[in-house]
Amino acid sequence: MATKLWEKNFQVNAEIERFTVGRDREMDLYLAKYDVLGSMAHITMLQSIGLLERDELLQLLQALRHIYRSCEQGQFVIEEGVEDVHSQVELMLTRKLGDMGKKIHSGRSRNDQVLVDLKLFTRRQLMEITEGVKLLFDELVQKSDLYKDVLMPGYTHLQIAMPSSFGLWFGAYAESLADDMLFLQAAYRLTNRNPLGSAAGYGSSFPLDRTLTTQLLGFDSMDYNVVYAQMGRGKMERNVAFALASVAGTLAKLAFDACLFNSQNFGFVRLPKECTTGSSIMPHKKNPDVFELIRAKSNKLQGLPQQVMLIMNNLPTGYFRDLQVIKEIFLPAFDELKDCLRMTAYIINKMEVNEHILDNPMYDPMFSVEAVNRLAAAGMPFRDAYKQVGLDIEAGTFKADKHIHHTHEGSIGNLCNDRIRALMDSTLAEFHFDRVAAAEQALLNPPRP
Repeated sequence: MATKLWEKNFQVNAEIERFTVGRDREMDLYLAKYDVLGSMAHITMLQSIGLLERDELLQLLQALRHIYRSCEQGQFVIEEGVEDVHSQVELMLTRKLGDMGKKIHSGRSRNDQVLVDLKLFTRRQLMEITEGVKLLFDELVQKSDLYKDVLMPGYTHLQIAMPSSFGLWFGAYAESLADDMLFLQAAYRLTNRNPLGSAAGYGSSFPLDRTLTTQLLGFDSMDYNVVYAQMGRGKMERNVAFALASVAGTLAKLAFDACLFNSQNFGFVRLPKECTTGSSIMPHKKNPDVFELIRAKSNKLQGLPQQVMLIMNNLPTGYFRDLQVIKEIFLPAFDELKDCLRMTAYIINKMEVNEHILDNPMYDPMFSVEAVNRLAAAGMPFRDAYKQVGLDIEAGTFKADKHIHHTHEGSIGNLCNDRIRALMDSTLAEFHFDRVAAAEQALLNPPRP
């Protein structure tokens, strides 16, 4: 069995080890390449303060780049008996470079190592979530523009209420995503701060240059107070979980609408046949299974902040093994949300709308408000106009005039999609993803001699 980084002259009971390690080795595969990036920045800093020789740094960086490539290619594994990703990387370096590989841990603990791994992983995942949200946003806005003049019933209490439009419906979800992006931006800004150098939460006697590692890893700033850097474990995950839950909330509502509107009783939209499933007994069925699963997965994701809070609540200052369990629910959540975003964008792109819904006289009463407003505009007191139209409906004499003219901002006739696009673009511009990409590439691609 491989020796653990902390083992001295005894081995832990096998059952205790099984229980305490849990799924950590499995979860650490999510973090592997980010652990390598953090180590590259850390040893570059160690060399700058005299704890590594120049030739040692170059050899270590070369070996770490090789490990990073194996992570990218899906070939990196944590061997049986190796406790975590940090131990595996150090073991691989030591096998290749001997005692030189043991020098990389100077000035850090696995506590700040996993903190920086989580920050780098989460930062990347938020970038990809942001891309997925923008893709779906673009599909929704495009559909909104395309169907801006096609009316549909609007509902309150699931009762036919007032005229809406497909442009209004698609656009509503686009603007919801624009607001969700603000949550993602806040989560990203809180994430993009460097905890490396906080060690076990109380710093180090080595003269660590934390500003240098912050720059090398493309962080906006550092978590300055070393105790707070450790306190950020769990807090970051909770804040990010709220952002993911906000996006998931939009998806869940959209999915419910799509399921409802696709049913024969509504018939507002048609889902592409290749995106539906059939029945083993009823040959006519075209079930919206994809949207049902999006709804279920999104609802599950909305519970993520509460799960994180319940794990981390009431913990005092310092590291505790409780925090390990957060990884099991937090790390896989990103793939699930990205998958839901991709599937939603794909189906929205292919979704068709029923442009003749209002041919059904069942929907005529929803034009009653238009009739009331016309009478009020002609000088009749609103309450009198309301009563007159109501009595006409009761008497069966109401005739719907389906020619409507809405002009105010955000209405059927003035969707303000250009302004919604501007909201999204202004938020996206403040992420500064290019800085991160440049920093990571500088670590991974050494300058040519």
